[in-house]
Amino acid sequence: MSVDTKRKYRGGESITRHWLVNSMGIVTLILLVVEIVLIFIVRSYYYSSAKQYVTSKMNIITTSVMNSSDDTTNYNAEIRNIVETYEDKDRIELMAITADGNVDVTSSGFSLQGGDSMSDYKEAKSSAAGTASQIIRLPTGEKVVAVTAVISPKGCDYEALRMLSSMKNIDRQIGMLIVVITAIVTGIILLMFFTGMYFIRQIVIPIRGIADITHKYAKGDFSKRIEKKSEDELGELCDSINNMAEELSNTEQMKNEFISSVSHELRTPLTAIKGWTETVATMYGDVETFKKGMRVINSETERLSQMVEELLDFSRIQDNRLLLQMDTIDILAELGETVLIYQERARVLGITLNYFEPDMLPFVYGDKNRLRQVFINVVDNAIKYSDKGDTVSVEAYEEEGDICISVSDTGIGISKEDLPRIKQKFFKANHTRRGSGIGLAVADEIIARHGGTLTIDSEQGVGTTVMITLPFIEQEHKSEESDTVDVELISSDDKPEGAVERNNTDEQ
Repeated sequence: MSVDTKRKYRGGESITRHWLVNSMGIVTLILLVVEIVLIFIVRSYYYSSAKQYVTSKMNIITTSVMNSSDDTTNYNAEIRNIVETYEDKDRIELMAITADGNVDVTSSGFSLQGGDSMSDYKEAKSSAAGTASQIIRLPTGEKVVAVTAVISPKGCDYEALRMLSSMKNIDRQIGMLIVVITAIVTGIILLMFFTGMYFIRQIVIPIRGIADITHKYAKGDFSKRIEKKSEDELGELCDSINNMAEELSNTEQMKNEFISSVSHELRTPLTAIKGWTETVATMYGDVETFKKGMRVINSETERLSQMVEELLDFSRIQDNRLLLQMDTIDILAELGETVLIYQERARVLGITLNYFEPDMLPFVYGDKNRLRQVFINVVDNAIKYSDKGDTVSVEAYEEEGDICISVSDTGIGISKEDLPRIKQKFFKANHTRRGSGIGLAVADEIIARHGGTLTIDSEQGVGTTVMITLPFIEQEHKSEESDTVDVELISSDDKPEGAVERNNTDEQ
């Protein structure tokens, strides 16, 4: 067994041990205290009842003796007669005690053996009531209840009457009750122990399984899933961990794909730069080739720079270090500059780039460089995922208090399965096209920090539309005619009403 596994099992035993000591131990102690108190109460009740019973019997005898106290001639004989003919002598021993403290006559006819301290007799003599009751143990070892009542008729040789009743039956009943109480307490403790152990095992064993699987997750193995066996909190924990593992697995896969994609993206321009550098270094007098090589090197260097900036922006977003230089800006200027950047690329690729530009739009409070970065990313994606003969359309307009910027294409589109994840970091819907997979994640964050939204609607094989909305700071209605910028000549039949046609091919 590995060290980690042993540590986990010790942790499971520790839970059991803590429960035994903290919960079970305290409950057991409380039950034992309750048992002792109950035993004491039962014993006191039975002993008090025994004393009261014998005392009531003694009161009957003393009352009878005192009623006959006028007959001084036959008084001593009367006491002897009462003692010798006592009807309850099978259960209670009645005895008469002389003034010198000796037992003169008993109901059984047998005198007591020596060693009886007769502490109850001494207490009765010193008591104001003249009566005392005690539970004592005789020299024979038998426990009895002893009740002594002092009598003092004139001319009588006897000073007190004493009753003794065995506690054997009462102690037997008390013993039976103690056994019953102990059995009940023991049963409660055992029931708590076994149910508690069952409950703990129902928690500890699944937790051990969870710990084993999460240990694999920590090592990067997300292939296992925790089996959900209940619908309680533990089952919810299993669902949460499984969902976490699924997300981590997807993130790990996207990260690996991202590393592979970025490595490929970096290798391609580096290879081009290296190749053209070697070509230019060995070239003499070929001006056209030199110019072409410099263009390629400049283009690929710009591509590398853009990729590095994306990575840096993503890092800043992750660390919450992305700062915006906010100011009042003309959104049309930034959008028009973006379209202008991509006109030549679209023309070379055989893609039609349409720009429907209104005359004016309200100003926006934002970071112009970051917003231009978003526009470049979205337009670049539209061209990147379009093929020769496709159309990319950029349109800006005001609607319901927001500025809306729509970038649509008739390219390859995005599948329904990939569409919900398209703005996630590292995710690429199509690995055959260049890109790092973090551009949209960065763009979405930038737009969100401007108080706007970036939504994507797409259908595979039909095309994609990216809609950007931004709040503006002027509430002037300026929706008028829009201009059309196209890298190819648009016929008058295809122009929108009020659009201005500009042939950008002639401007190049």
